[in-house]
Amino acid sequence: MRSDIHPDYHPVVFRDAITGDQFLTRSTATSSTTVQWSDGRSYPLITVETSASSHPFWTGKARVLDSEGRVERFRRKYADLA
Repeated sequence: MRSDIHPDYHPVVFRDAITGDQFLTRSTATSSTTVQWSDGRSYPLITVETSASSHPFWTGKARVLDSEGRVERFRRKYADLA
C-alpha cells in the first residue's frame, strides 16, 4: 500500500443537535471543537442535525401529511381517463 495517500482516520465524537445523544466512532472528519469522553480523553466534536436518535424513520414517529387529500385529488383529476 502506498503511504501518504489516505486521509487521517481518527476517533471522533458525533453529537445529535436535537437530542444531545453522542457516540464515539472513527472518521476522516475534523473539528476544532473538542469534547471530554468517558474514558478521560479529549476527542474532536462534530454536531449533526439529525442522527438515528432523532430521525422520524428510526424513532417511529414518522408522520403522514395528507392535508389536501392527495389521493382524492388524483382520482378526481384522472377519473375522466379511466
